[in-house]
Amino acid sequence: MGIVLKQSFKNTLFIYLGFAIGGINTLFLYTRFLEDEYYGLVTYLLATSNILMPLIALGIHHTIVKFFSSYFTKIEKDKFLTSVLFLPLLVAVPMGFLGNLFYEEISNYLSEENPIIKNYTFVIYLVAFTCAYFEVFYAWAKVQFQSVFGNILKELWNRVVVMILLFAVYFEWITKAEFIYYLTGAYFLRMFVMMAYAFTLYFPKFTLSKPDNFNEILRFSLYIILAGSAGAIILDIDKFMIPGKESLEKAAYYSVAVFIGSFIEAPSRAMLNILQPLTSKTLNEDNLKEVGSLYKKSSINLLLISGFFFILINVNINQLFSLLPKEYAGGALVVFMISLLKMYNGFLGNNGAIINNSKFYKIVLPLSLAMAFSVYFLNKLFYYTLDMGTDGLALATLIVIFAANTFKLIFVKSKFSITPFTNKTFVMFMVIASLYLLFSFWDFPIKDIYLYKFPIHPIINIILKSIIIVPIYLFIIIKLHISKDINILFKKLYK
Repeated sequence: MGIVLKQSFKNTLFIYLGFAIGGINTLFLYTRFLEDEYYGLVTYLLATSNILMPLIALGIHHTIVKFFSSYFTKIEKDKFLTSVLFLPLLVAVPMGFLGNLFYEEISNYLSEENPIIKNYTFVIYLVAFTCAYFEVFYAWAKVQFQSVFGNILKELWNRVVVMILLFAVYFEWITKAEFIYYLTGAYFLRMFVMMAYAFTLYFPKFTLSKPDNFNEILRFSLYIILAGSAGAIILDIDKFMIPGKESLEKAAYYSVAVFIGSFIEAPSRAMLNILQPLTSKTLNEDNLKEVGSLYKKSSINLLLISGFFFILINVNINQLFSLLPKEYAGGALVVFMISLLKMYNGFLGNNGAIINNSKFYKIVLPLSLAMAFSVYFLNKLFYYTLDMGTDGLALATLIVIFAANTFKLIFVKSKFSITPFTNKTFVMFMVIASLYLLFSFWDFPIKDIYLYKFPIHPIINIILKSIIIVPIYLFIIIKLHISKDINILFKKLYK
């Protein structure tokens, strides 16, 4: 786990720095510098582009991770990389042509409830295209076991750009419409920077020859593209559906709650950046013992870290929402459900990487399709029929992904005879549940302290409660030896 922990630590730092900047953008700048309608518009455009992105990428970013380590000579690697590099254009070019041909019909359909969407529909395709090729070149770097720079671009680039552009809107250097155009340009620039970095790590000799297993590569890509598209629907269908029933402002309010709940997934994203190519390599080498070891270590370490942030966020959630404009209040239940889901994702460790990079990858397609249909119909039931509001959207996501994760847990156990459970897993769950219940239902009686009309008493409450929780949590996990890797890390820091 040496290289995993080293790069995961760096990635986690940059992801949380990105989350910190994103938090400032989401909780303070967007809500004050950009009208709620435009904030909802940005949320809708980016969510819709995320749904479209896997289709354009053609699954190539997953294909690179799965197959690259199976080639041993530069000639074989060059054939492989050359053959997959241009495959996304087979989808992107016809899609762009048809989108341009039927632009009026598409934009009218998407803007039926919110006319402002019509003028920006083309942004969806442009952002999806740039994100697709960014992921391709990011995977290119990952298989060289260099994930940090790409992670910086993925987590920091857009958030820093958004912050700069929001201040530009505030000072009236640009208009709200220009904000969207400049942000789209930033996505293009990020793609080119990632491409340049990937080529510095490994520059292939371009060839017209195809690798011997090209048909297998195509089959895998087709499965993954469908599975990835279904997976993207699961993650972003709720933000896409809100403007179909209510105003764009509601999408902005829901986006804030989801952002807060998603804060705990940063360690998972950081560790999986390097675990994915490592898992692929060990599977290609048929080293199931190492796969099992990575599975258990990644699970307990991610449960420990994500559980820590689950507690901090949910015991302070009411104070956190009191810092926001009143329109954004009422999302505590959404935050709880999303954060619970993200913690479960963390507990699974590299489960997804094991399935995706094994010979059983075909199970991902029917599972993803079942999830996509399920979340769509549950959203219709909870949000439209039962009128449960955005709580219903979060509940639908929680039910579907919780069920799917449990299936994947059982599937890996049945096919590989390995589980993520260690003798400390149950103890870790009990620690998280106990501290959450102990600190959830009270706050320090500090009220009505303002600095230039800005309430700072919620910040004081959050800091004081966190000062109590952090040392208790750290003491328990070290004393109980929950994670060997974490204990070693603390010993090094203590020395």
